[in-house]
Amino acid sequence: MTAADADGRQVLEQLRVRLTAELEAHHRALLEIRRLRADRSDDDEHDPEGSPLSGEWFRIDGMHRAAQQRVRDVDEALAALDAGRYGICERCGCAIAAGRLAALPTATRCVSCAGRR
Repeated sequence: MTAADADGRQVLEQLRVRLTAELEAHHRALLEIRRLRADRSDDDEHDPEGSPLSGEWFRIDGMHRAAQQRVRDVDEALAALDAGRYGICERCGCAIAAGRLAALPTATRCVSCAGRR
């Protein structure tokens, strides 16, 4: 394993730890909203005070799903690293610039290919 691979692994593993903590916080928030909704008999959709619980549920659920996808992306990047493909564009086979990987450690395409569909 090269120093770059070791650095990449460390970045990805730290990212996974942060995302896992984020997922746990979202899960707790969703459980709390579920508990609040179970305790209420009124219609929170027409509550003039603050955002309705259902709106908050969808907001947090969206963040939770996005974090789940980012965890999957990190896992795929770690698998690519183990297979010796990390940092190689999946489309053209060229190296992904170090700056791009620093900004987006789960990038699977180089800058040129990322703009193409």
